[in-house]
Amino acid sequence: MYVDSHCHLDFPELAAQLPEILKKMGVNRVSHALCVSVNLPDWPGLIEIVEQNDALWASVGVHPDYEDTIEPSVDGLVEQSQHPKVVAIGETGLDYFRLTGDLAWQRERFRTHIRAARQAQLPLIIHTRSASADTIQIMREEGAQEVGGVMHCFTESWEVACQAMELGFYISFSGIVTFKSAKDLQEVAKRMPLERILIETDAPYLSPVPYRGQINDPSKVVHVAEMLAALRGVPLAEIELASTNNFFNLFSKLKS
Repeated sequence: MYVDSHCHLDFPELAAQLPEILKKMGVNRVSHALCVSVNLPDWPGLIEIVEQNDALWASVGVHPDYEDTIEPSVDGLVEQSQHPKVVAIGETGLDYFRLTGDLAWQRERFRTHIRAARQAQLPLIIHTRSASADTIQIMREEGAQEVGGVMHCFTESWEVACQAMELGFYISFSGIVTFKSAKDLQEVAKRMPLERILIETDAPYLSPVPYRGQINDPSKVVHVAEMLAALRGVPLAEIELASTNNFFNLFSKLKS
């Protein structure tokens, strides 16, 4: 079986199609999907979706791209993380690509999430774009290694991957790794220790080849696994087993 370690099934593009998506997940042997929070106003709707489906789980957090939204607090995140279907804190991190100017608020929000994760003893889901140096620095300063987590939709260098893994983090590959233009990322995928690999869709975005440009959904995560197997020259079953085991090892609340 496969697991989609990062998707957004509460987004309008997917929420109305949820019964069909769940059926497609079953056909492709995708047993679980982690529905990742991006802001607090929409979080109750996300929880409502995952409460109704045994295959779906959730996180709680505020994405770094959401500038004009309710700011999270450590106590608030910890309280919300007590929900039985919440297995992680995030999506959090830094993004210097989409937003510019004084982004001190982004860095402080990131610190808030790490502090909440440490208090809740839950792993982090980290987004970083054009901000890898600051991301790693804040992870170190705030003790992110105490809880670990995942560098989601990874597109950084091998050096950044190594720095993250030294802090106990997993590296998650999305449909980007299937793109012809992603040669550098494919080289990272070849070098990754198998015990540190996760797979994801980031649905509704980043559909893998051969569906590039279409709306993505968790059933398509199998194509990410297929690409990783091809790049590494190993049987698909090896990626399937490792990525699934890694998911349950990281998000251990699912097993409790």
